[in-house]
Amino acid sequence: MYFIDVQGTLISDEDKSPIEGSREFINKLNTEHIPYMVITNNTKKASQDFLAYLNSIDFDFDAGKYLDPLMLLESHVSKEAVAAYGAEEFLQTLQKMGYKLDYTNPKTVLIAIKENFTADEYAQMIDFLLSGAKLVGMHETSIYAKNNKRYPGVGAILKMLEFATSSAYDVVGKPSQVFYKEALERLKKQNPYAQFCDITIISDDVKGDLGGAKELGMQTIFVTSGKYKSADEIVPFLEENLKPDFIYKNMQDILIRHKMEK
Repeated sequence: MYFIDVQGTLISDEDKSPIEGSREFINKLNTEHIPYMVITNNTKKASQDFLAYLNSIDFDFDAGKYLDPLMLLESHVSKEAVAAYGAEEFLQTLQKMGYKLDYTNPKTVLIAIKENFTADEYAQMIDFLLSGAKLVGMHETSIYAKNNKRYPGVGAILKMLEFATSSAYDVVGKPSQVFYKEALERLKKQNPYAQFCDITIISDDVKGDLGGAKELGMQTIFVTSGKYKSADEIVPFLEENLKPDFIYKNMQDILIRHKMEK
């Protein structure tokens, strides 16, 4: 059974096209009736729109096998008085969901990702947090890759704000236990006996996605088709208990070299 990341794993960070072997991997799971969930930290597009995009480029799975942070947001964050930071698409999606953006006296500071955060935005976040606003991350990714550059991910920004303000933070998407537990509950519709120890998770975010998954007992596969150019950039510097169980170049490499099990 599998949890499968999307950006950098199934589709390219650069042009959102399928990565080598990714569609074939999903097809194999479907053909052999191997249970899986596609779990993404998508926050820019509405959930149904991003799922529709994946289906439009020939990833054949339905809504029952898909989960992103926007699908859990309403149970975590009140729609009133939110100072949200992220790409313009994310802010528009929030407003369509009924969230009231407030940059005067917010109750929540909500962080998603974009490549061009400014020092003034960070200063505003800090002021809101020191005034009592709650800090929430849409996810806790380590690095954000775009345009052949690598930026601090939401996880890195949350850590910075935590250090600056002594504010604890919550996370909606990966690698929060709440998100993984929701993914497990949905996976149980395919196999009611599924447990974390039965699941192999595949992701390009070895420090974020895979670290949190490993702590829950999942087997981990790190692919170097996304955030990192090679495993040597990051794996040697991880704590021993958080190092991935397997490392592959991409999904095609997994198909060739890894024994896939139900």
